[in-house]
Amino acid sequence: MAQHLTQPTVASRAAAALKPTRVRYWIVAMLFFATTVNYADRATLSIAGSSLAKDLLLDPVAMGYVFSAFGWAYVVGQLPGGWLLDRFGSKKVYILSLLTWSGFTFLQGFVGWFHAATAVVVLFALRFLLGIAESPSFPGNSRIVAAWFPTAERGTASAIFNSAQYFSLVLFSPIMGWITHTLGWKYVFFFMGGVGILLTFLFQKFVHGPVDDPRVNAAELEHIEQGGALVSLDQKKEVATAKGGPKWAQVKELLSSRMLIGVYIGQYCITTLTYFFITWFPVYLVQARGMSILKVGFVASLPALCGFFGGVLGGVFSDALLRRGASLTVARKTPIVVGMLLSTSMIACNYVDAQWAVVVIMALAFFGKGIGALGWAVVSDTSPRQIAGLSGGLFNTFGNTAAITTPIIIGYLVKGSGQFNGALVFVGANAIAAILSYLLVVGEIRRLELKSA
Repeated sequence: MAQHLTQPTVASRAAAALKPTRVRYWIVAMLFFATTVNYADRATLSIAGSSLAKDLLLDPVAMGYVFSAFGWAYVVGQLPGGWLLDRFGSKKVYILSLLTWSGFTFLQGFVGWFHAATAVVVLFALRFLLGIAESPSFPGNSRIVAAWFPTAERGTASAIFNSAQYFSLVLFSPIMGWITHTLGWKYVFFFMGGVGILLTFLFQKFVHGPVDDPRVNAAELEHIEQGGALVSLDQKKEVATAKGGPKWAQVKELLSSRMLIGVYIGQYCITTLTYFFITWFPVYLVQARGMSILKVGFVASLPALCGFFGGVLGGVFSDALLRRGASLTVARKTPIVVGMLLSTSMIACNYVDAQWAVVVIMALAFFGKGIGALGWAVVSDTSPRQIAGLSGGLFNTFGNTAAITTPIIIGYLVKGSGQFNGALVFVGANAIAAILSYLLVVGEIRRLELKSA
């Protein structure tokens, strides 16, 4: 009887050993949640912005500069952040980044203790430090995806973590709007900082490299490695190549690639759309469309939900094209071009008065921006394996220069005209520029091989 029971057990274990585990899906889920908190922490100021500006007596230009504080630091931190990822591995640097940025978010809740002028300086400084702390996050996402996912799944995986920027608004905008309305803007920062600190412990427990994760079996490891995943990216022999600081000859080599320059320009333009949505968009709804901050918290989540679905759809569509035999170039560029064309629809808001029409148009623009936001998939496809973190950091440096320019330019446009019409044209024009860069500059999309390696 015991022997009869043992045989199926052994057989079932053998069958289980042949079936690949799917640990990589849990990994991308953790990246998704970490990125959701990442973008929500950036967006705290946009939700709390109208009340905060009133308390601190800030005009649109001053708000533009405060919004840009994050961008200055985020750009400065990209190359050091990418090098740290290559030198010490993705997990260690990511956890330190997550814990630190959550702490700086929490501290922003105390700026109300200071007098107006001092409060602005303290707020700018904390937003600057937040940018430094978050700088390794997206290169880290790209690096982890490159390690865990084969090429044919990488577009979907990258789109999932990138779509978290929209889901963060879907999930947290109503919560932050309610907190601002009920408790005051200070508590938005306390709440989001606490959420990030809690997430740090979950990340520590559940995220590992493919070779080190006790949950992954040999079948999954073989499947992803044969499909092009860089499974040993965080092993000592790989990270050792990053000793001694960033190799500027390698940075120069990245900058000499026409393909990558085109990708960088395209990402700058796409990120301009991102920072309109996470900085000025809620302020636009309050000041130009007369919505209450409580209503904005819920209304802003509707276009963001469309952006989330668009973001996932763009990655799925791109990978589907690959599986059907399309080249990597066609599979990545097609969603980008289609999505950016849809994003230009936001300019139509200048010609409608009804609030519902504005929400519908912005939802379409968000949806298009989500479809076209495949830059991180392109980075995972093109980065030299020796410097995947540094390559992602350089890409994000160019892209997030828009985090500096977008809030300031829009601030001047709004102050100069007293309305947002010019701002919407400016953002829509960047979508067109992204299309031109991918079509006319990028050329073939392929993995770059370093000559200096």
